[in-house]
Amino acid sequence: MKKIVFMGTPSFAVPILKSILNKGYNIPLVYTQPPSKSKRGHKVNKSPVHIFCEENDLKVRTPENFYNIEYEKNILAKLEADIAIVVAYGQILPKDILNVCKKGFINVHASLLPKLRGAAPIQRSIMNLDNETGISIMQINEKLDQGKVYSQYKININKDDNAEDLSLRLSNLAAEKIDDDIEGIFGNKKNFFEQDHSKATYANKIKKEEGRIDWNDKAENIIGKINGLYPVPGAWFYFDGARYKILKASISKNSATPGKVINDNIEISCGTNSIKILEIQREGKKVQNIKDFILGTKIKKGINLINA
Repeated sequence: MKKIVFMGTPSFAVPILKSILNKGYNIPLVYTQPPSKSKRGHKVNKSPVHIFCEENDLKVRTPENFYNIEYEKNILAKLEADIAIVVAYGQILPKDILNVCKKGFINVHASLLPKLRGAAPIQRSIMNLDNETGISIMQINEKLDQGKVYSQYKININKDDNAEDLSLRLSNLAAEKIDDDIEGIFGNKKNFFEQDHSKATYANKIKKEEGRIDWNDKAENIIGKINGLYPVPGAWFYFDGARYKILKASISKNSATPGKVINDNIEISCGTNSIKILEIQREGKKVQNIKDFILGTKIKKGINLINA
């Protein structure tokens, strides 16, 4: 029975880990990010992968980092694992660690490499208004997402996909394919191929301030930001000292001065066209559909939200 070490942290990684477990592979150890404390009440929050492991009696390690390389290397060496599968783990793995498993470390990356290397390929693909993305099964080396690729699987990005929707579809796709790839790698059924590094693009980590809406931008770009940054950090604007997060919106052909509220349904003009808000959340409040929101808001027709 092949031994597989798994490394992953967010919900995206759980279906893939579940698929490997259900196929009967021996998973002697799972690495995930250490639990974090919430700001309020100091509640300890374990990662989705950590919770799944506890529910399925899988052994877990949660090191803060891999600075103590020899210690972690010895732990992995004693396992005599055949391969390591890494899915959105969230830590850089030192070169010395990558040589421990017999078949190396394999990463499940949520883009069609070399496009969108980095931390936020799903969000960036939507924000870039891409029509397609996918999954790349690749070798990990010491450089960011530059290892050789074994397989790639494409998927269309639907018009209304947000980052949560697309993440789930990509995760399920990877979960469906991972067994074939593991068996293929062990059976040497095909060769890994080099990426075309000249075509590389990057998906940098999302910063909270990126969510601020620029009403001078095109409506389609603002929709891309709303969908790409859903649910966190979200796309937002300020009005009367409060932050408002737009969770869902659609494009309208109406237009006026950028930032102006065109009608009582809070349709907002952009640099090109306008957006119709469908769901919105004022900071500290619950999410509301637009019909409920307009009953109590001070955001009215004629107001301009730029610098409001």
